[in-house]
Amino acid sequence: MNNRLKANLAAFITVFLWASAFPLTKIIGVQISANPLCFLRCIIAALLMVCIGLVSKSPGLRLRKLSAKGDLLYFIAAGATGFAFYFVCFNKGLETLTSAEASVIAATAPVITSILLYFIFKERINIVGWISIVGAFAGVAVMLMWNGVFSIKVGALWLLALSVSFSFYSIISRRLTEKGYNSLEIVAYGALFGSLFMVIFLPQTVTELSKADMPAILSVIYLGLMPTGVSYILWSKAIELSERTSEITNYIFVTPLLSTAMGFMMLREVPDVATIAGGIIIILGVVTFSLKGTPKEL
Repeated sequence: MNNRLKANLAAFITVFLWASAFPLTKIIGVQISANPLCFLRCIIAALLMVCIGLVSKSPGLRLRKLSAKGDLLYFIAAGATGFAFYFVCFNKGLETLTSAEASVIAATAPVITSILLYFIFKERINIVGWISIVGAFAGVAVMLMWNGVFSIKVGALWLLALSVSFSFYSIISRRLTEKGYNSLEIVAYGALFGSLFMVIFLPQTVTELSKADMPAILSVIYLGLMPTGVSYILWSKAIELSERTSEITNYIFVTPLLSTAMGFMMLREVPDVATIAGGIIIILGVVTFSLKGTPKEL
């Protein structure tokens, strides 16, 4: 198997794992509420990453001490934005949204990241990019207000907050990468600090876990290990093996389709007209932005 095939396979498995988190979170939510589930996902992922980092002999999968005291603040911020607040928004959003609705709104994260990079680092966005951004958020507006201004679902606002939070995490991760940290270190330390933010929910977590059935507990372990842990390693490996990063990042646009299919199979969720119409507009906007939204380097 050549590197290109390996990269594409790793990328597809990653987005498949990410997509599975949407319907499974809704299923688990019946027995384990949003905040305890957030804590469990963070701590399970952190323990997995730390174990891998301690036993691995590969330079790209080793954990090192922080190279500077100032880096601690970056990792605390990564834990807050990429794990604690991110998973709270994820879990709270899915209390009122279908898997399809949540995954489509979450797909706006790359666009929001680019907007933040424009204002923070002055990275350029061309006219096609701005039109694509307007189009993507017009799609969100369609989903939010299809049945009138007062029909807005609170879950949609949680998912928009999630996209903003993940965008800040992406920028922080980029800064940590520039400082020489590998992806496993960023995820491991980020998940650890994310767990610390959520440790106040430990008593509630213990109570709800003691009442949960075995399928729910196994599903929680799966969410912590696979969509939260293993997927990050596979994603980093896919980017490393690919000739062009865009070949891999374009797989992100498959996530809403997979989530919708899984939501139907697991929960019998059928997307309504608002989700289909708004989702098409959002995905077209995000894809156009990804392909044509930034000036090409000379």
